[in-house]
Amino acid sequence: MKNLHLPIIIEMDEDRYYIVSCPLFKGCHSYGETIDEALENIREVIDMCLEGKNLEVLNKFIGFRELEVVLDV
Repeated sequence: MKNLHLPIIIEMDEDRYYIVSCPLFKGCHSYGETIDEALENIREVIDMCLEGKNLEVLNKFIGFRELEVVLDV
């Protein structure tokens, strides 16, 4: 058995649901009414993404940056 430490991004949408994503897998997103529920749900999605996956070819997470955008309003 091997432990993986995966990056998770947590956001809140306009309906106040927590949206969670794992950038190592395409389409790996889930949500929940609480952060704990969202994290539990993303674990299930990650398990599905890992099925039959060669761990050597996962996307490489580089980091998180913020980008400033100027709005013309």
